[in-house]
Amino acid sequence: MNHPTRRAALAGAAALLAPWAAIGQEARGTVRLIVPYPPGAATDALARLLAQALQADLGGSMIVENKGGAATQIGTKAIAQAKPDGQTLGFVDTSFVINPGLFGAALPYSTPQDFTAISLLATAPLVLVVHKSVEATDMKSFLALARSKPGVLGFGSAGVGSAPHLAGEQFKRVAQVDVRHIPYRGGSTVITDLIAGHVQFGFTTVPTMLDHIRAGTVRALAVTGGRRAAQLPEVPTMAELGLAGVDTKPLFGLIGPAGLPEDLVRRLGEATAQAVQRGDLGKRLEALGFEPVGSTPAAFAERIRTEIIKWTEVIKRADIKPAS
Repeated sequence: MNHPTRRAALAGAAALLAPWAAIGQEARGTVRLIVPYPPGAATDALARLLAQALQADLGGSMIVENKGGAATQIGTKAIAQAKPDGQTLGFVDTSFVINPGLFGAALPYSTPQDFTAISLLATAPLVLVVHKSVEATDMKSFLALARSKPGVLGFGSAGVGSAPHLAGEQFKRVAQVDVRHIPYRGGSTVITDLIAGHVQFGFTTVPTMLDHIRAGTVRALAVTGGRRAAQLPEVPTMAELGLAGVDTKPLFGLIGPAGLPEDLVRRLGEATAQAVQRGDLGKRLEALGFEPVGSTPAAFAERIRTEIIKWTEVIKRADIKPAS
């Protein structure tokens, strides 16, 4: 065997043994994890937790790079356009599977074709909360109130096409109530107005409102998903209340550009699953109010496919158009 051939064989073996070896020696320690949100968002926080866990398991380091803007399209496009060498990965949330139905052909990438699914890290139930001034103490009385005042009660969301918005659209259809959507530009403002009572109700993640629920500023009426939230064991699920179709659960997962080497994808998926299921990451996620998953790449790819179909149908049925 001549020396160039031998070196190539050794390099191939190293790529199988060390998942980031395929990146090249000079790239170790500079793997980028693109997050299509500004620093401080929930998706950004989870990405940083995952980066820490993967660094410990795989060696080297992952640098989180925030590329927010254009309803996550700027950062997501950067992931799609990255070289499929493992040097650039991405961390996305539910907007990744909502945007195909919301923007259609206007998206600057193809979600089904331009990415590689690696692992679904976690999901998160949403909780329907009402301001303390609303004369309803449970879902039955809230539905009665909404039906007695059609078009009066308003729910806030982080913007048109956001997960809380689509949860509200599901709620309108399944519960057969006429309530108004009040879109904001970002989640922090709507939370402030919900706490102040400027909007009557809304869907939020459990960690976002937990302190306010416990303080009595807002009341929690139900959570989405198939099980009760660990932090709110007294709050029933939508399914328990006969509203199983209100099932919005934001997802958070690791992806890469299309064409990533299969061995790298497999190893990164295994490392994520191990960190979630047997490491400290799963406990940290649970403590924050998320539901740890740590799926295989194939399972995440299938989840992406079915979520795109689901949200495209919700968007079409509600005739939702992107904000101008």
